Amino acid sequence: MKKSFTAQLSYVVSLSVLFYLFYISTSSAIDKPFEGVRLNALMEEHPTQKVVAKLLPEFEAETGIAVNIEVLPFEMQTNKAKTTLNSRSAEYDVYMDAWINAVEWAVSGHIQPLTEYITDSDSKTKDNKSTNIDNTSINIDQNSSGLGRYIDISDFVEAYINDAKLGNTLYGLPMYGESTFLYYRKDLFEQYKIKVPETMEELMDAARQIKEQSKNQIYGITLRGREGIHSVYIWASFLWGFGGHWLNDQGQADLFTPEAVEAAQFYAALLNKYAPPAYNQFGWIENRDIFIRGKAAMSIDATVNGAFNEDPVKSRVAGKTGYALMPVKLGAKLKGGHTALVTHQMYINRYSKNRDAAFLFISWATSKKVQLKGLEIEPNCGVTSKTALHSPIYKEKFGAFTSSMTESLTHGNSNYLPIIKEGPFIFEKTGKALSEIISGKKPADKAMKELNQQINQYIDSPQ
Repeated sequence: MKKSFTAQLSYVVSLSVLFYLFYISTSSAIDKPFEGVRLNALMEEHPTQKVVAKLLPEFEAETGIAVNIEVLPFEMQTNKAKTTLNSRSAEYDVYMDAWINAVEWAVSGHIQPLTEYITDSDSKTKDNKSTNIDNTSINIDQNSSGLGRYIDISDFVEAYINDAKLGNTLYGLPMYGESTFLYYRKDLFEQYKIKVPETMEELMDAARQIKEQSKNQIYGITLRGREGIHSVYIWASFLWGFGGHWLNDQGQADLFTPEAVEAAQFYAALLNKYAPPAYNQFGWIENRDIFIRGKAAMSIDATVNGAFNEDPVKSRVAGKTGYALMPVKLGAKLKGGHTALVTHQMYINRYSKNRDAAFLFISWATSKKVQLKGLEIEPNCGVTSKTALHSPIYKEKFGAFTSSMTESLTHGNSNYLPIIKEGPFIFEKTGKALSEIISGKKPADKAMKELNQQINQYIDSPQ
């Protein structure tokens, strides 16, 4: 007997419902293979971190992954990262830090090699996408586990994506990149008829003129003076600008030289004569803030500071600031670029139990989508996405200093700070030596001689 039309329709509808439910459940499994996973990320306090935190609900909704972000100031974050990684702890799945610090962890095997990770073709499909980093083929799975849904290696600025590498092995995805430059108050320089400094001698003289002609109402210059990586990062421009460098051809410290000693003396003199009295407490944030409050006529710092200078809401010097390449000592024979080329990257803890989910998170956090949205949220000019860098909103927000930033990056020195596993030790000891010189506890030649000996003893010792 033939089934009634109603029965046939009911049968078809039932099959359709079953197929739809099967499709939905299968699709959800593909789209959210890590649903229910919880990641812990240790990140430095920075505009890019704030963007990730604000957009995080989108990632959690798309992937089903929950992410807890712990935020610390840069130097504190690095110390905690080092402690937990050295103990092989799985407390954090993801770390954000400068490559100058993370190279030590890469050498020690504490962070996951990403080249090895994303070339894994176990679930390779016809939709795989390939790109190339210095002859290293990278095949990214777009389906199955969905690990390739956010990543586009070709969209990263080449200098930034290639920075976090040892040989051809990639260890990080770049959150932001930066250089260093000189910025100054155009209105004051015009008022007092001061030439924009191109040499160290002119820099010192401009600081003197500002102090004298403003009758001590405006500090001639503000610089980072806090002991540790903060002062070391900025002082490195002086080291290279005076013709010095960190290491010789044999990989030994080369800081007890006339150039290095003079660079330290000069830095101390600038701070003691023309900087705010609390300079020894100034890290990145404090140095940035005193300039945007209109208290200083010049500063030398990271190019990201341009975004804060031009913020019409928070800055009193927006539209009044000029930008220039870092000065050099007259007649100095430079041994390398005197401006920085530094990246801060996202890394995966090798001891994490959720490395796949961690990769999905760091590829989302550094994606062009997040970086473009971030331009609307936080003042970050150090984007690592070409799409974001060449976007109309980037030009609109940061056009006042983009050309100077680009020039600084063009001259940027990837060895601006020593990229070796002993780097953190070098930064710590150099910071202490600079503090002794700046405070007058030790003359520069004595402090730099002792510093050089300390570093070489450490490099030569078994670790």
